[in-house]
Amino acid sequence: MLSIDGLTVRLGGRTILDGATAALPPRSRVGLIGRNGAGKSTLVRVVAGLLEADEGAAAMPRGSRLGYIAQEAPAGKATPFETVLAADTERAALMVEAESCEDLHRLGDVHERLNAIDAHSAPSRAARILVGLGFDEEAQHRPLDSFSGGWRMRVALAALLFSAPDLLLLDEPSNHLDLEAVLWLEDFLQSYRATILVVSHERDFLNNVVDHILHLERGKLTLYPGGYDAFERQRAERQAQLASAREKQMAQREKLQDYIARNSARASTAKQAQSRIKALARMQPIAELVDDPSLSFGFPNPAPLRPPLITLDMASVGYGETPVLSRLNLRFDPDDRIALLGRNGNGKTTMARLLAAQLPAMEGSVARSQKLKVGYFTQYQVEELDGLDTPLQHMTRAMKGATPSAVRAQLGRFGFTGDKALTEVRKLSGGERARLALALITREAPHMLILDEPTNHLDVDAREALVQALNDYSGAVVVVSHDRHMLELIADRLVLVDGGTAREFEGSIDDYTALVLARDAADAEKAQPRGNRKEERRKAAEARGKGQALRSREKAAEEKVAKLNAALSAIDRAMFEPSSAAGDLAGLSMTELLKRRADAERQLAAAEAEWLEASEALEQIAA
Repeated sequence: MLSIDGLTVRLGGRTILDGATAALPPRSRVGLIGRNGAGKSTLVRVVAGLLEADEGAAAMPRGSRLGYIAQEAPAGKATPFETVLAADTERAALMVEAESCEDLHRLGDVHERLNAIDAHSAPSRAARILVGLGFDEEAQHRPLDSFSGGWRMRVALAALLFSAPDLLLLDEPSNHLDLEAVLWLEDFLQSYRATILVVSHERDFLNNVVDHILHLERGKLTLYPGGYDAFERQRAERQAQLASAREKQMAQREKLQDYIARNSARASTAKQAQSRIKALARMQPIAELVDDPSLSFGFPNPAPLRPPLITLDMASVGYGETPVLSRLNLRFDPDDRIALLGRNGNGKTTMARLLAAQLPAMEGSVARSQKLKVGYFTQYQVEELDGLDTPLQHMTRAMKGATPSAVRAQLGRFGFTGDKALTEVRKLSGGERARLALALITREAPHMLILDEPTNHLDVDAREALVQALNDYSGAVVVVSHDRHMLELIADRLVLVDGGTAREFEGSIDDYTALVLARDAADAEKAQPRGNRKEERRKAAEARGKGQALRSREKAAEEKVAKLNAALSAIDRAMFEPSSAAGDLAGLSMTELLKRRADAERQLAAAEAEWLEASEALEQIAA
């Protein structure tokens, strides 16, 4: 379905893709993975035709449709529902033509095509997709301009899924989604009938959705069968083989070098030594596996505090005079590992800001330990880093009065050593900026970490390193994340934020997943687009026009069949009783009559097929 042949891309003097080659089977679901900065998004842009390769090509079968989300979110007065429906451009064009077409035969063809592409179920399909991505009926009919950028990107994703391209390109689709929407997306993609190429850093998402892993490393592509866990096993085996081969090569090199040193000066063995020198020059060194500093996370452990750290007693919190959450009765202890669950918009961030003392309680009480220090991570902190400053400058400002060695030590815990600490932030990858933000919020060894989507810019290996660091950390952790694998590994308490409050969820992440999927299925059953009088009149007129066109076709075909049957009877009489021949049949020879009969039979077969097709279409409308 997709052939990537010798792709080479150079950007800013650096080779991003270096002769990358792979072939994706039809209807495969492929996860594209690689370290941050490896070139995954560059490869996707080349496949999408947005970036030209320096060498090589990416090709699809002729006539195949490719779908990719533009970086700019849709905007304007159109609603999410209208935007999604418009994404099926063929349906949209046919619906416009059906409104104005006066040629009854063409109108019949238009409605036949609309039937073939299941156009009349499109509104309910569009509504189901929007519901799955978190848009209730009211939200589906609000103007796009009333939504934030993240929600408008969800509309773009919904439109892409609705258009059902032959090759679906998705670049980290879960970044703008909550856990509930990710679960729905997994379920949708599992039943997608065409080819998918998806960039993702989420282990569970990859295991549940894809059947191949396309690994991008050092500019090269390798295709592995299976999900992410299968890839990890195969990669570990391959790395072990490479390590073994490297050891053998090093031993062989030492042996050759020793022979050359001992025999180069002797006339009797100089020729053999020269041969060994050539063999040594031809030997391509096998690269050594090196430690990656981007996998460094080291949270400083806090001084002990007696429990509880925070107690909420009938607290409410919100903005202005409007509470978002009420009746909050929760306790947070030093060894807690808590995941906040619930859809975006339910109040998870509001809850996090209350715990971080960024919002006061509007009612009730919030009791905090006197010496409590909180480290609060959000995506806004990553975006607000000064791009012209270095990590060292950021940390020196934040740790006023600290010695240079203490500043360097805190940066070193998160992999910013040597030249990396002196690199301007604008030159860092998204994952490196996230690590710097984490280093900044933990500089005072907080007793509680509140992490709001900490994994958005981290690749799979970096996420595993973060999980390990959090499990080694002795303070309390409160996390909001759509990465189910991370939540399963670090959370031992689940708090559901829903219905204007937050309460303990008695169950596991798997139980919550089952609950969400069951609720999504029920919502999908109820998802029907809200119509108005104009739309209903348009649909009724469309149905009448379609029925009228088909009835006209049926009647015309029926009349033609009757005429041709009469013509055949006349020809037959003329053949057996020449004296009865009349009109244009009079005086014709037997050969000419046979030709007339064959021509009439062909026309009759075509007319009967036309009549049958129109009749069946009318029956479908009636049904």
